[in-house]
Amino acid sequence: MAEQKVSARYASSLLDSVIQKNLLEAVSNDIELVSSVLKQNPNLNRMLENPVVKPDIKSSVLEEIFKSKINSETMEFMLFVIKKKREEILPSILEKFKELRDIKLGFVNVNVSVASEFSDSQKKELQNKLQNKLKKKVRMNYKVDEKILGGFIVQAGDTVYNASIKHQLDLLKKHFVEGSPITN
Repeated sequence: MAEQKVSARYASSLLDSVIQKNLLEAVSNDIELVSSVLKQNPNLNRMLENPVVKPDIKSSVLEEIFKSKINSETMEFMLFVIKKKREEILPSILEKFKELRDIKLGFVNVNVSVASEFSDSQKKELQNKLQNKLKKKVRMNYKVDEKILGGFIVQAGDTVYNASIKHQLDLLKKHFVEGSPITN
């Protein structure tokens, strides 16, 4: 819990700073890149989390990896996080930054599980319907899950809409076994 609060503070400070300096787009792209590199390189994460590795070595490694690839504002922020001995929560800070940025820009991330890959027209139609329903810009993330048999499951924040065949079969089974009414 404390880690989440600290991550939120750092992320919020970065967001406020880059908005004020009109660097939101550039720093957002940097954050996406750094997050991706950290996810793809567990050794880099272990090095950042290792208390035996000195902060100046951690800073040097990050500078070597990212110096020509990211904005100086982003680099200075990461070095500040290391200086404050918070590097073990850097991935959490970056994720919180993306979440706060999306809220600020009026985006909602929607996870969609489908039994088989949707066509481009189906994706576009679902995205348009969700944007109209949620009254926000929608960023869609699709995942194929053959266990749902057919249909789809949409998760937007805390709301889940389950239009899968598996869910419908589970409701029928419940109806027949328990004699409960079918509701959807």
